[in-house]
Amino acid sequence: MRRISVIGVGYVGLTTGTCFADLGHQVTCVDVDEAKIEKLRAGIMPIYEPGLEEMVRRNAHAARLSFTTSYQEGLAEAEFVFIAVGTPQGSGGEADLKYVRSAAQSIAAAMTHPLIIVNKSTVPIGTGDWVADIVRRYQPRPIPFSVVSNPEFLREGSAINDFMHPDRIVLGSLDPEAAAQVAQLYLSLRAPIMITDLRTAEMIKYASNAFLATRISFINEIATMCEALGADVKEVAIGMGYDKRIGPDFLDAGIGFGGSCFPKDVQALAHMAAVHGCHPQLLRAVLEINRDQRRQVIHKLREVLGTLHDQVIGVLGLAFKPNTDDMREAPAVEIIHLLQSEGAHIRAYDPVAMVNAPLYLQDVTLCENAYEVAQGADALVIATEWNEFKHLSLPRLKEVMRKPVIIDGRNIYDPEQMKALGFIYRGMGRGYGS
Repeated sequence: MRRISVIGVGYVGLTTGTCFADLGHQVTCVDVDEAKIEKLRAGIMPIYEPGLEEMVRRNAHAARLSFTTSYQEGLAEAEFVFIAVGTPQGSGGEADLKYVRSAAQSIAAAMTHPLIIVNKSTVPIGTGDWVADIVRRYQPRPIPFSVVSNPEFLREGSAINDFMHPDRIVLGSLDPEAAAQVAQLYLSLRAPIMITDLRTAEMIKYASNAFLATRISFINEIATMCEALGADVKEVAIGMGYDKRIGPDFLDAGIGFGGSCFPKDVQALAHMAAVHGCHPQLLRAVLEINRDQRRQVIHKLREVLGTLHDQVIGVLGLAFKPNTDDMREAPAVEIIHLLQSEGAHIRAYDPVAMVNAPLYLQDVTLCENAYEVAQGADALVIATEWNEFKHLSLPRLKEVMRKPVIIDGRNIYDPEQMKALGFIYRGMGRGYGS
């Protein structure tokens, strides 16, 4: 058993701390948000993540997991301190490191013994060196420490599984012994462990996310061509995926990526490239294609309905992906704003994101279920591929809609079946029936 402190109780911090506790370590999670800490002490989750609530309660009950707002308390006996705070997008596309800076300063002020500081947050290349400088500058007295970069590769909706069954563990440090000690924390997971220098580890995270985002934008561009040329992008993607050099993952055409990682990280990498004299044309194209996908929904609705003014548009799905309540950069949010700017009336439903909806949306009628959304609607937009939506009674939907129009932004339905049921159906890159 090792003693670990985790700074930040967002998706990454809370999942990381809880999973380490489940592996048998003693973990204290620190966050300056008193409301979040009080809720966690009461067993109330600040986020939705399948399986997390039960795991938090189990490890808290076993006294392996605790929560505090005090850095002094959190670091009192810690051997490792993981920084897992947010790095939101700045005004110029850069990663805003104000929370990382605050965490580093607070660690420096509170540490009373040698520590290994592990940066889990997604940060620009060179941040590990910068964190080390901050800690040295703000220590009341010199205390030895090391900095290790340990980027996370957790997907919202499957974060626990991703932590417990990782493809790889990446560690970067100028101190090989510190990296080796962090590696020991992960040995029971039996995953490949790659140890490199700080900056390379930081770049691996950005390059990975940018590549996955590029795959999504690539297949979405192919989808646009499929529509023009009469091909079906779903079949195209299957055919591509059989090639072992390509593989099937991240080839689902739709209305683009969202969330707190891909848009922010691609933009931040493009910003880093530009300010260092590189020319990130590909990254810029990835972002532009992603924006265009949301606008295609509006174009499809106009083609079918003509004017959108005073039309009732139902939106199914508000979270940026299934199995999360996260609406940050969600395609549904931008689509709704575009529709409202054209005078449409919006009704919406999401299985778990309804609590967050008022933070992102105004003048939207929030409904109890998909059928209530469809009642009297002139069109439905599928914005998130929740399993619940895949198994709706389509005849019942058609019966309650004013006009049987469905814009399937996630290609969850079969175009021929929808046509046979009497729907006016538009998918994304489906060729026939789109």
